[in-house]
Amino acid sequence: MTRYAIDRARHTLIAQWGTGIGDTATVVARLTHDQLPHDTRKLAAELTHLSQLCWRSYTHPASAADQHGPHSLGRQRQQERDAFDKVLPALIAARAGDQPAATKIEQAALAIARTLRKLGTCELTTSVTTDVGAELAAVEQAERGDLSDRAQQAVALSREDASPLQISQADRLLYDDPFGGQALFTEVDPTAAAIAAAHWFHAAVTVTAGRTNRHPIQVVGSAEQAGKPLAIESLIDIATAITAGTRARHVVMPLIRNALHIADGYVHGILDLQHRITTAQEFIHTANPDLGLTPDTIPLPLTSLNPTRPAPDLLDNLLHGIHTCWQLYRHHSDARQKFVEATREEAAIRGERLL
Repeated sequence: MTRYAIDRARHTLIAQWGTGIGDTATVVARLTHDQLPHDTRKLAAELTHLSQLCWRSYTHPASAADQHGPHSLGRQRQQERDAFDKVLPALIAARAGDQPAATKIEQAALAIARTLRKLGTCELTTSVTTDVGAELAAVEQAERGDLSDRAQQAVALSREDASPLQISQADRLLYDDPFGGQALFTEVDPTAAAIAAAHWFHAAVTVTAGRTNRHPIQVVGSAEQAGKPLAIESLIDIATAITAGTRARHVVMPLIRNALHIADGYVHGILDLQHRITTAQEFIHTANPDLGLTPDTIPLPLTSLNPTRPAPDLLDNLLHGIHTCWQLYRHHSDARQKFVEATREEAAIRGERLL
């Protein structure tokens, strides 16, 4: 999403967003010295909030909701998305306080309109309206699978769905470089990239297992990361499911969606939670008594991914897994290109199971 701020040195309102390798910024409007700092900071905060709500329509599309009837989550999401058409008219309306607001996006737009009226310059209103229009267009562009220009900020967001076009693009990038080049982080939606990377990770595991005479799970187990003890859980889940015939998309999406639900403050379904509780209880019974673990003190992980950035986190895990496969493979053959070519061949064999 876009974050807005006040540049006090230049007395300007600026907009800033991520690109996958750092942020970029642009000047939205120049401020006048008679405008109170409190009001201009309030405007920046309200614009940031509006951007957050609009990009949530991208990361949490109505199509990904489980239900779509009256009063359902799917209907609420669609109403928020439909509210895009009401944002710009709200900003330029003569009176912002008298209009009803049925959605969070409309409420945010009206709050901005009220602050603009208070700041009282037509130039500022025009500049802000122009920038908000560009932000809405960027969301719509990302929805179409085009992450160029301002829509590039989508490369830092985790989405409950993934465009087949984006998955195919990520697959082509991984064919060019199975270890994951910079373009994978700056040109592709990370959810789509994680789906493609899961496919290539499984191919690398298969190749490495055959070369080293190890069981695939032994290969995956070698991909533990210091400081990320739960990362290996996501890799084992993915490798096991794809080996059993599950498509990469159908393995990755539940992991990311579950983490996004946890970030929103709830668990979607209780079966996985029951399994985690049972595992924790068993661990308490077998752990060293000196550890003092009890049901009240044992930490219970709800997801193997970082809930604040599950798709980029999973992508990092998968690429680390591919690098681990190469490290194991090289003990039997130091020909990196041979590993790459064998992984490409294995990925092509199962290519129809990518989507």
